[in-house]
Amino acid sequence: MSTEEKSAAPRSLAEALRVRDDVSLAALLRSRPDLITPVPTDLTQLATRAGTRASVVRALERLDRFALQTAEALAVAPDPASYGELLALMGGDEEDPVVAAALPRAAALLREQALVWGADDRLRLVRTARELLAPSPQHPSPTGLGPTVREATAGMSPGRIQEILTAVGLPSTHDSVSAVSALGALFADRRRMAALLAELPGESREVLARLLWGPPYGQVTHDPAAHLRALLDRGLLLPTAPGTVVLPREVALHLRAGRAHRTPEPVPPPVEAAASHRPQVVDATAAGQALAALATVAELLKEWDEGGPAVLRAGGLSVRDLKRTAVALDVPEPVAAFWVELAYGAGLIASDGEADERYAATPAYDEWRELPPAERWAHLAAVWLTATRTPGVVGGRDAKDRTLSALGPNLDRSAAPEVRHRVLALLAGLPEGASPVEESVLARLRWERPLRGPRGEQREAGSARDEDLRGRIARWTLSEAELLGVTGRGALAAPGRALIGAPEAPRPAAEAQESEPEGPGAKLPVHHHRMPPAAAPPTAAERAAATAAAARLLAPLFPEPLDHVLLQADLTAVAPGPLERGLADVLGVLADVESKGGATVYRFTPGSVRRALDAGQSAADLHAFLARHSRTPVPQPLTYLIDDVARRHGRLRVGAASAYVRCDDDATLDEILADKRAAGLGLRRLAPTVLAAQADPAALLEGLRAIGFAPAAESAAGDVLIARADSHRTPPRTAPEPVPDGPPAPDDTLLSAAVRAVRAGDLAATTPRKPGPGGGEGGGEGAVPDGALPRTGAAETLATMQAAVLTGEALWIGYVNAEGAASQRVIAPIRVEGGFVTAYDHTADEVRTYPLHRITGVAELADDGG
Repeated sequence: MSTEEKSAAPRSLAEALRVRDDVSLAALLRSRPDLITPVPTDLTQLATRAGTRASVVRALERLDRFALQTAEALAVAPDPASYGELLALMGGDEEDPVVAAALPRAAALLREQALVWGADDRLRLVRTARELLAPSPQHPSPTGLGPTVREATAGMSPGRIQEILTAVGLPSTHDSVSAVSALGALFADRRRMAALLAELPGESREVLARLLWGPPYGQVTHDPAAHLRALLDRGLLLPTAPGTVVLPREVALHLRAGRAHRTPEPVPPPVEAAASHRPQVVDATAAGQALAALATVAELLKEWDEGGPAVLRAGGLSVRDLKRTAVALDVPEPVAAFWVELAYGAGLIASDGEADERYAATPAYDEWRELPPAERWAHLAAVWLTATRTPGVVGGRDAKDRTLSALGPNLDRSAAPEVRHRVLALLAGLPEGASPVEESVLARLRWERPLRGPRGEQREAGSARDEDLRGRIARWTLSEAELLGVTGRGALAAPGRALIGAPEAPRPAAEAQESEPEGPGAKLPVHHHRMPPAAAPPTAAERAAATAAAARLLAPLFPEPLDHVLLQADLTAVAPGPLERGLADVLGVLADVESKGGATVYRFTPGSVRRALDAGQSAADLHAFLARHSRTPVPQPLTYLIDDVARRHGRLRVGAASAYVRCDDDATLDEILADKRAAGLGLRRLAPTVLAAQADPAALLEGLRAIGFAPAAESAAGDVLIARADSHRTPPRTAPEPVPDGPPAPDDTLLSAAVRAVRAGDLAATTPRKPGPGGGEGGGEGAVPDGALPRTGAAETLATMQAAVLTGEALWIGYVNAEGAASQRVIAPIRVEGGFVTAYDHTADEVRTYPLHRITGVAELADDGG
C-alpha cells in the first residue's frame, strides 16, 4: 500500500462512515433502526452509538448464520485482518469455492451494518463485537477455538517459554516477546507443524483431536502421563490454571486445515416441497377453511353476545371458561385460545369495564358483521398477520411461574409478526400448490436467525430439548394459517399470497401436464431462496391495499349464500351451504346448531322455539318464516312443536317486586306452589292470579323454565319484554396494539431527513475554522479547543454576522436552545435585525431564525472549508 493510500484509509468507524454515500447511510439506518432513535447529531455520534453493546447485540442477532460465522472468524483473526486471511479462515487451506463465492456478500453485509470497517487489506471488527465473539475462559468462542499462543503464555515464566523453544527445536531468544513470536510462527507454518506432529505418539494426537473442535480446554493431573507430557513440553497444550490446559489457536487451525468453523454454512438450506396439489384445489380448500373460520368466530361471539365469561382479577380467561368455550366451539383448548385471541385482536370482544367485569362483544362486532364475508375474513387475516399476541403460549408459565391465560397479560411476543410473514414468504417461494416439509422451513429460519444466548453465542441449531421461540412461532404459524384459510392443504393460497404482497407463484414446468402427481410421493423442484434485501416496512396504505386484494381474490371462491333450508320430520333443518345473513340470524335463534361441516344441521327444541318467542316472534311469524325459506314442506311435528310452545308461552308473567308471577289461570299458580322444585324461589300468593317471589326476575324466569313452564318477562307497564341477542355491548374499545420488536423501522421520508441532518451536523463538527484572535498557527481551530463551542463577545458576534450578510459567507456558531441544550451549527446569515439573525442552517437544511443572545460565539470557516 502506498503512503497516499495509507493516509486515505479510514482510521476509525466514524471516518469509514464519513466516506459512505447517502444510499449506504440510509441502508445502515434502515437495518439498524435503534441508531436513528433519536437522530444522531453527526457521524461521530452515529459511530459511537453503533458500537454500544446493546446495539451491537441487536445487530448480531439479526445476522444470518454465514454472516455470523464470518463475524466469528474475524473475532479470532488478527486485528486488523486482510480479506485473504478471512477467506483462509472461512474456506480453509483448500479454499472451498462455495464459501469463496458467498463470502463477499457476508463481508458486505457486515460492512453495511457497521459491524466491520476498513479496506479489504485492513478489516476491523468493531471492538464490542470482538469482545462478544472472541474466545475467553468464561465465554468460549462459537468457533471452538481457544486463545492465541501470545494470550495463553501471558503469565508464563520466561524460563518455561525458553524450555518450550528448545523442545521444538527453535533457538533460544533474549526475551519472552521474541520467543512467543517464534513459537507462534512455528505453529502457523504448515510444513514445520506437520513434521512436529509426526514426532508425537498416537495417544498424543488423539488428545489433540478431542480438543480440536472445542471446547479447547482440558484437565490434567499434577503428574501427567507421558503422551500429555509430550504435548506440554512442546507447547501444543499450554497451562492456563492449575490442572487446566488449553489448545492454542494456531495449533487448532493447523489441525483444522485453516478452518475457523467445523461446518461453514454459506448457502441457506432449501425449503423442500412435501407434496403438490392443483392450485384450484388449494384455493378451494382454503376458501372452505376461511368460511369455517368466519362461522367459528361468529359462533364464539354469539356465545358471548349477552355477556361472556368473567375477567380474572389478574386479567384473562380462567382455565374453566376456556374449557367451556372449547366445548361450545367443539375444538381443542389450544384452538379455542387461538379463536378467542383472534377475535380479541380484531377488536370484536373486550372487557365491558363493569364492576362485575365480563367479556362481551364490542360495537365493532356489529360493524364487522355488516361487511361482506370476504372482507370479514381479510380483516381477521390481516390482524393475525401483524398481531404480537401469541395464543400458542397460553397454558405456559411466565417469568414468575404463573400460568399464562387466554386474553391475559404477557402474551405479546414481538417476534411473532416477522416470523409469520417470513414463513408465508417461504411458502410463496415454492411452486404454486406445493406444501412444504415443516422441518425444512424451521431449518431455513434457524439459518436466517441462528439461536443465540444472552451474550450472542450460537447454540446448537438442531437442539430439540429447548426449541427457540421463533421455531415454535413458526410451527404455530403453519397450523394457524391452515385454520384461518391462508393456506389450503399446507400450500399458500392465492388470497394468502396477496395478503403478504408476494408476487405470483412460480409454476413448475410439469404443471401443464394433466398427469401431474399429487400427494407425498410427488417429485418437486427444490428452491434455494436468497435472503430478501432490506426494504422499507409497508405503509398503512400498502397494508390496506394488500388486505383489499386478498378479499377480492377470496370473494369468487366463496359459494353464493343460500336463501333456503331443508326441513326434516325429525325436527331438524339442513343448510346445504352458507346462508344469507337474515336467514342465518333468525334460524340461529329458532334452532340450535347440532353439527357443522359442508352442511350445517339445526335442531328445533322447545327451548329454542321459546327463545324465538322471547325475541318478539309470534307463532304465526315462525310458521310464515319456515314456509318461506324451506324447500320441503314444513313437517307436522315442527308445526305442533311451535304451536304447543306458543300456547303456553306468556301465560305466566314475571315482573319485579323483587319479582312476581301473574297468570289468569289460578290453577297454574296452584301447580307452581305445589311443586317442591319451586321452593327455592320463595313464592307466596298475593292474589288469586299473582305470586310474589324473593328471587330476582332473571332467576325466577330460569327457575320456572327449569321445572317445565314457559314464562315471559314483562315491563312495569305490563308489556312483554323482548330479549334480543345483541342486548349487551361493551363501550367503544380499540383493538390491542402490537408490541414492536425494538424501535420501529423508519420509512423513506424519515431516513432521508435523518441522513441530511447527520450530514449537516457532521459538516458543522468537521468544517475547518479560521484561527481566532491569538489562535495558534496552522491549527485551523484557533483558540477553540476540539469539540468546544466558539466564544465571542456580543459586539464581535453582531459585527461578524453583519459582515457575513454582505459577503454571503458561511459561519460556525455555538447555540444554546431554550432547554439549555448546546449545539454547533454552520449557517449562512441572510438578515440581522431586532436582536435576531435569519440564516440558512446547513445543519438543519432549512432557513431558521435565532436570537442573538442565545449564540455563544461565532467563527469564520477556513477558505477550503466553505
